[in-house]
Amino acid sequence: MPSLHPKNGQHERTRPDLAAMTTTLNRSLVAAELPVLAEHGLTMWGYVVLLALDEHPLRTQAALAEAIGADKTRIISVLDELQDRGLIDRQRDPADRRARLLSLTPDGHRVRDSAQAAIRRGEERLLTRLPERERAGFLAGLIALSALSVEDVTGRPSDSD
Repeated sequence: MPSLHPKNGQHERTRPDLAAMTTTLNRSLVAAELPVLAEHGLTMWGYVVLLALDEHPLRTQAALAEAIGADKTRIISVLDELQDRGLIDRQRDPADRRARLLSLTPDGHRVRDSAQAAIRRGEERLLTRLPERERAGFLAGLIALSALSVEDVTGRPSDSD
């Protein structure tokens, strides 16, 4: 027997699947972010790179591509553009001359922080749609679920192994 919805007693099967709900929400969030990124002269991939480099200031292009789920040959143009704008530095790795170490420049930090602040303002406007007592729980749950590995979500090994 399907479980009951906790608030209104409806059967759980009337709730849309998580993927259906998050896909719709993600499309709307991306649509809200694109104009903000354009104001900062960034593409979505450029922004993703700036965010990823802040977590680990120095990493190889291959490690970066894996971390953000991009093909390493396809992000080269994104990295070229960011470097041309002075937002990132790419230097040869002294331990492996074939690899490049990546880092954010001060301008990269500034652009990333400004874009992220504008995006967060939009998110805060959206979050006010939730009752205040539910916001922290929603964000905590979303953070926990989004941190799971593919294996944890699917219950099976990923195809990349």
